[in-house]
Amino acid sequence: MAASGTAAPRCLVQYIVVRSDLVHTLSWPLGAVISQACHAATAAIHLNYNDPDTQEYLAELDSMHKVVLQALDQASLSSLSETLTEKGVAHKLWIEQPENVPTCLALKPYPKDTVHPLLRKFKLFK
Repeated sequence: MAASGTAAPRCLVQYIVVRSDLVHTLSWPLGAVISQACHAATAAIHLNYNDPDTQEYLAELDSMHKVVLQALDQASLSSLSETLTEKGVAHKLWIEQPENVPTCLALKPYPKDTVHPLLRKFKLFK
């Protein structure tokens, strides 16, 4: 419990959404798909490095929270990216090169309550 007058840290979360069809339909190796998620998460942090939420998230290095969700296919991932852009939610859509294939996206760290409603229809990645 936080001491009197000391605010508990906010629950900042970095959401990552990965295309599940890469593994289950297109037979990509799991390690390759995990690499895609790592690329997107790193890029989202880099692009938003000076953002106050990102700085707070990085300051709590040993208690970072990430949630990895699944998009069924490229169309659902692209649709989510468009929605996030329309709503002003900072994220990075990772497009694998040289194949030019969108594989996943990662949001910058946000307070969970801020972005969770936009991601509610996506299930945990399996």
